[in-house]
Amino acid sequence: MLNQDVKYLKFRTYLNTYCPYCKNSLNQEIDNEKQIIFKAIYKGKEGVLKLSPYLDVFEIESSFKIKQGDMLDDLFCPHCNKSLVSHEKYCEECGSKVGEIIISAHTKLIPFFICLKYGCEWHGLTKADERKIKLKIPRQEMPEQDQKLRTQNFQEVPYGYTSELALLEAGRCLQCKTPKCVEGCPVNIDIPSFIKLITEKKFDKAAKKIKEKNILPAICGRVCPQENQCESKCVLGIKDKPVAIGNLERFVADYERKMDLVKVPVINKKINKKIAVVGSGPSGLTVAADLVQLGYSVTIFEALHATGGVLTYGIPEFRLPKSIVQFEINYLQKLGCRIELNQVIGNINTIDELLQNFDSVFLGLGAGLPRFMNIEGETLGNIFTANEFLTRMNLMKAYLFPEYDTPMPRGNKVVVIGGGNVAMDCARMAIRTGANEVTVVYRRSRHELPARHEEVRHAEEEGVKFKLLTNPIKYLGTDYNMVKAMECIRMKLGEKDASGRRRPIPIENSNFSIDCDLVIIAVGTGPNPIIFQSAKDIKRNKRGYIDVDTKTNQTSKKNVYAGGDIVTGSATVIQAMGAGRIAANAIHKSLK
Repeated sequence: MLNQDVKYLKFRTYLNTYCPYCKNSLNQEIDNEKQIIFKAIYKGKEGVLKLSPYLDVFEIESSFKIKQGDMLDDLFCPHCNKSLVSHEKYCEECGSKVGEIIISAHTKLIPFFICLKYGCEWHGLTKADERKIKLKIPRQEMPEQDQKLRTQNFQEVPYGYTSELALLEAGRCLQCKTPKCVEGCPVNIDIPSFIKLITEKKFDKAAKKIKEKNILPAICGRVCPQENQCESKCVLGIKDKPVAIGNLERFVADYERKMDLVKVPVINKKINKKIAVVGSGPSGLTVAADLVQLGYSVTIFEALHATGGVLTYGIPEFRLPKSIVQFEINYLQKLGCRIELNQVIGNINTIDELLQNFDSVFLGLGAGLPRFMNIEGETLGNIFTANEFLTRMNLMKAYLFPEYDTPMPRGNKVVVIGGGNVAMDCARMAIRTGANEVTVVYRRSRHELPARHEEVRHAEEEGVKFKLLTNPIKYLGTDYNMVKAMECIRMKLGEKDASGRRRPIPIENSNFSIDCDLVIIAVGTGPNPIIFQSAKDIKRNKRGYIDVDTKTNQTSKKNVYAGGDIVTGSATVIQAMGAGRIAANAIHKSLK
């Protein structure tokens, strides 16, 4: 009889219960304990049945002993003595008779059915009623390092969920029949299924469910803008905060790695075809993983001396620990993928030369060409592009100087130009180098800031200042040609431009200066021209990026595919992975 573990009541919501006939409460307090009291008949004997008021713990106390699998003859209201047995409904699991009561939750009166067979778990509630009963749990935020402490180190800022927090957050998911969150994910992860596995404490299975579509969940859970993708589609977000899908993704991926539960599959099928992947960023890693698991021989050519692309050289340690990136690369190598470092394709080997030895080539080069503003004084000392600054700090380990040879670029008053995630990374990194003052200069308002809200919040907490509706027009230097100030002009917002944001317009005679001794330009990047010097037959769009067939990601050159930032310009990790998956499927279809 009765459900031993009503999962939707896991948060122990106290419920009031009523007789559907006399409307009197079935809740009573006996010896300072709240219980639900019924009269019952079992094997012809009448007695009293006591249940937990939470309806999630059915420890039976009665004047008779009932065995597992046995059934009550009848169930009565102790006030009006009317039978509560329904003549219209039967248990949908075992077909037994059920008793009907009324429960109240959040001012709603809801029918609740109790199977008269001891041990049966059916309760007869619709999904809509389950949601009404569910205790409203607020979104669980991740614990983080103290604001002052974290500026003194380069360790990861969020600590991640504990299992208790993950269970609470996963319990907020409504398990929609038509999950919009899946539509918002560029690789269509089965989000409700992996969250349901978390609620069942099957964390390892949840991680493996994600990996059916996403080979880098620990990375995507940290750096992808879920608030603009899957979480933006969450139905719960209409009236409340959406489910923290990214935080849950990170939790299960970290759990699988830390508990040493990652298993490398044995690939028995071999296809006698070779694939060259240029670049080891998110899109290249996805193509390599998909094709090597299908049986192809895959070789990745990386221009730098370390793998990971922008994951390694662009994103700081405090946002994405490099040990996690390296773990994923090692997993790929265990699958059988070869990696060649220090290979600048377009220089050491051309694409045509690769095609002589490989059946297909994928270009996942990223967009690593720095973009300048071309204003007066830009060649002064201590003016860096974000690419150079972050590459020095991350890839070349300047933050560990003198353990590593690269010295740390230092400034007392640092200015970062730009408003994206890269600008936030530069500003937060500059704080950690010991700068007394770090200012982000952005030509639009706060509403138009393209950076993630979390990154802006972290930057402000760490002491970064924002000077908005401001644009630099000139750098001023010392007698030794080092930057000492930046002349700016104030801006106002006009009509929307092609990006959908309001266009910034200079305000005449509003010039002013900002003192600075180090400037970091983070206004975007472009495609590296080296690859195109020997591949002039690859068609490019007006912005200089590779033009592809969006259904296959094939370029204008036969057997050559491309994806990620080299096609779209700077985008997200998961979007690059989605492009890689499209290309991998097209390559397989073409070659098989």
